[in-house]
Amino acid sequence: MILTAHQPAYLPWLGYFHKIALADTYAFLDNVQFEKNSFTNRNRIRAAAGPLMLTVPVHLKRHIQTTIRDIEIDNSRDWRGNHWKSLYFNYKKAPYFSTYAPFFEDTYRREWKYLSELNEYMLKWFLKELGIHVDYYKASELHFQGAKSDLVLDMCKKLQADTYIFGTLGKDYAKEEDFTCAGIKIKFQEYHHPVYPQLYGDFLPYMSIVDLMFNCGGKSLEILMSGNRMKA
Repeated sequence: MILTAHQPAYLPWLGYFHKIALADTYAFLDNVQFEKNSFTNRNRIRAAAGPLMLTVPVHLKRHIQTTIRDIEIDNSRDWRGNHWKSLYFNYKKAPYFSTYAPFFEDTYRREWKYLSELNEYMLKWFLKELGIHVDYYKASELHFQGAKSDLVLDMCKKLQADTYIFGTLGKDYAKEEDFTCAGIKIKFQEYHHPVYPQLYGDFLPYMSIVDLMFNCGGKSLEILMSGNRMKA
């Protein structure tokens, strides 16, 4: 069984979904420390003037001691209205905006207390719409032990994985000999970003998955995987 895991991310980029698509099982890594200025609570969309960062405001008091699961959203600011307006005004002319807009309009009407709940709700919808099917687990519910490489190894053992897919940065911390001793193969993702039609000017990579979906609709997964390693 091929396993991968990742911290929750807000409106993730294409490479996030490529890594999940390579696996049989995915662990939603909500039991690790929240990193300030990471993509856990923000991401980029394409605007006429260039990349536009959408950030979900969160309460940062004691965030160093707080896992992602317990990070609360700062709802004193109208971030939901601002994010929906940003999607609407920048993508309303995109070919498939009307296909997916109802989900986002409804999502931003709801009030969310915890960042991880918002990210998980959106992630499950993205996976369903893209057609990516994996066994899904929340790390916080399975009581994995350790940090970084040790945490990953513990996940592999408890979920009985024989292969684990790290992100590219996994090369900086993976203790490869520990996995070899445990009989677990490891792979490191390498993602080659595809070029696809966008609304404005020259192509800009590393946008949120919404940019691809609004512009390319049902072909999004095919485009996302093109030029990259496939699960087979």
